[in-house]
Amino acid sequence: MNVSQDLSILHLIVNASAVVQAVMAILALVSFMSWYYIFRKWFAVREARTQTEQFERDFWSGGDLNGLYQSAVNNRHGTGSMERIFEAGFREFAKLRSQKNLDPKDVIDGSRRAMRATYQREIDNIDAHLAFLASVGSVSPYVGLFGTVWGIMHSFRGLSNVGQATLSAVAPGIAEALVATAIGLFAAIPAVVAYNRFSHEIDRLATRFESFMEEFSNILQRHMR
Repeated sequence: MNVSQDLSILHLIVNASAVVQAVMAILALVSFMSWYYIFRKWFAVREARTQTEQFERDFWSGGDLNGLYQSAVNNRHGTGSMERIFEAGFREFAKLRSQKNLDPKDVIDGSRRAMRATYQREIDNIDAHLAFLASVGSVSPYVGLFGTVWGIMHSFRGLSNVGQATLSAVAPGIAEALVATAIGLFAAIPAVVAYNRFSHEIDRLATRFESFMEEFSNILQRHMR
């Protein structure tokens, strides 16, 4: 068997030590899970952005607030995060407004608290699994490095039984150890890129939600006069 065949990726993985193979298997599993969450998060963020833009158009088109509220209540499964924030705030506003001898400021504060609670739940849902991507991006290279160090140690221990250390004797062991680092980087790089991208998109959505809550609170305050 020639050197190029000995140094093929598949051959290196199959002939790696048990510890290095275990590290490679863990990193491969983590990479698969990472890509799964990347695609899920990409669709979720895109849908949240589309639903937010649609509701903003409906809200600022000058439609009746009661009509928007009834639409949100009747279509709970198809509503977006901003629409659910609006629904929570308007429902609390209508409930508190119907109570007698209640200060207008308390009505607005109650509506604002309801929106804030819903806002936090929505952001938590959109943020789901981002911590996993962050962990993969930060830890995977070190796990791969551990496999590499262990593989090189295993390779040099094997050289102690060889009378003469040559490049052909050392290269396969070192190469199979370095595959672990390569797999670790393959798992980490997409996770880091995706985490940074999704964090930016979610921060933009959170800013839009907060701006909407402030503007909607001002509208409700004018309705109290």
